[in-house]
Amino acid sequence: MGFWYFLMLIIGGMIVSVALIKHSKSNAAKWSKVFVGAGMMTVALFMFQDGSAEIVDSLLQSMNIRL
Repeated sequence: MGFWYFLMLIIGGMIVSVALIKHSKSNAAKWSKVFVGAGMMTVALFMFQDGSAEIVDSLLQSMNIRL
C-alpha cells in the first residue's frame, strides 16, 4: 500500500508545482489545483504514519461504514 501513497504524494506535488509554475487565466482554477494537490499530499503523508490505518478504521466504523 505504501507504493500507492507514495504515488499520490508525487502526483499531488506535481499538481501543486504545475499550478504554481504555469500561468492560468483564472485564479480560482489555479488555487483549486493547489488545494487539491496539497490535500493529496496531506492524505499521503498521513497514511505513511504509524497507526493511521487504525485511525481510519475507527473513523469508518463510527460512520457505520463496514469494509
